[in-house]
Amino acid sequence: MKRTLITLAMTLSVAAPAMADMALATSKNCMACHAVDKKLVGPSYKDVAAKYAGQKDAVDKLAAKIVKGGSGVWGPVPMPANAQVNDADAKKLAAWVLTQK
Repeated sequence: MKRTLITLAMTLSVAAPAMADMALATSKNCMACHAVDKKLVGPSYKDVAAKYAGQKDAVDKLAAKIVKGGSGVWGPVPMPANAQVNDADAKKLAAWVLTQK
């Protein structure tokens, strides 16, 4: 019983941050153009994570793109700037995107 409770607690502690960041992505309208596992207007988060895997500065690069926007990396459709996202939230979102596999 004790082992089951510990396993459950560990599962919840891992799942909670992922859900919190999905909620943040939804609240910042990221999910209007992106999905975790399929291309919408922009690339899937899994594709972004794969592209930036192993890059030490990936969180900072993605956070800057979230706030300032960008173009040319994923095709002709530009990503608009997201002025409503502050730097701290942009880094949280970028870190979460990079965990998608």
